[in-house]
Amino acid sequence: MRLLIIFNPLAAGGRSLKKLAEIEARLDKLGIRATVKLTTHPGHGEELVAATELAGFDGVVAAGGDGTVFEVLNGLYQHPKAQRIPLGLLPIGTGNAFARDLGLQPFDWLAAIDLLSRGRTRQVDVGHVQAADTEYYFLNIVSMGFAVDAGLTAGKLKFIGNTAYTLATLWQALKLKSYPLVIELDGREIRQDNIFVTVSNSRYTGTHFLMAPGAAIDDGFLDVTLLENLPRHRLFKLFPTIYHGRHIEQAEVTVHKAVRITIRSPGGMLLGPDGEFRGKTPAAITCLRQDLAIFT
Repeated sequence: MRLLIIFNPLAAGGRSLKKLAEIEARLDKLGIRATVKLTTHPGHGEELVAATELAGFDGVVAAGGDGTVFEVLNGLYQHPKAQRIPLGLLPIGTGNAFARDLGLQPFDWLAAIDLLSRGRTRQVDVGHVQAADTEYYFLNIVSMGFAVDAGLTAGKLKFIGNTAYTLATLWQALKLKSYPLVIELDGREIRQDNIFVTVSNSRYTGTHFLMAPGAAIDDGFLDVTLLENLPRHRLFKLFPTIYHGRHIEQAEVTVHKAVRITIRSPGGMLLGPDGEFRGKTPAAITCLRQDLAIFT
């Protein structure tokens, strides 16, 4: 097996780079020929994959967090569909939400390599976003509102590790605000003020939050979670339930499954795909059913 590995040396506050030699040694021991390319700036993973001739590889691996997966995915989708090779993950970042749906725990790169070595793949859904100013693909989640605000704050706190997302969420709760949105789900319109909207392909976000407990990565649907406007004290009570997916039982939370979603808002809201920040509303989001092979 020959793999192209896109490696983010800054993932997990630089802890990932300290494991590179061990990772390469393990791959070599298993007879996997790895071509490792290190990223040097935001968006570089996408550039590297897009510029690489993929015919000589059996798969491309995103080594980092959810942001690295996002970049590698979008680089892969710059190739014609017939030339796209399977995608693999080495979850060595701060947030490794999508990896959880593959049965991989954060920073468990040994288990991830063993998974790669088996060479088994399955077809999974991919989300496509056509925003007002850009377009891209995602595997995990697209967030708007509170979740994006918290994500921006968490980005400044990544040096403290996985608790960055929790602390950022609590901080944003103190500055609570809602957003008037018009949302269409397969043609059905919803108008309401929302604290946040998430469009999920997989179950977790930020590694620990079970945002969409009913989501499946190959069912042909995206799970849309809406949190309507509510008092701050209610948000603080609701917040702990997200760890176990119990938030969907609250009256202020509604969950929908849809293939095509459009979201409009006054002024254009920033979108947060897979731990990154790209594009503004209005946005059209579509589920591409079982469009990509991944190692699993």
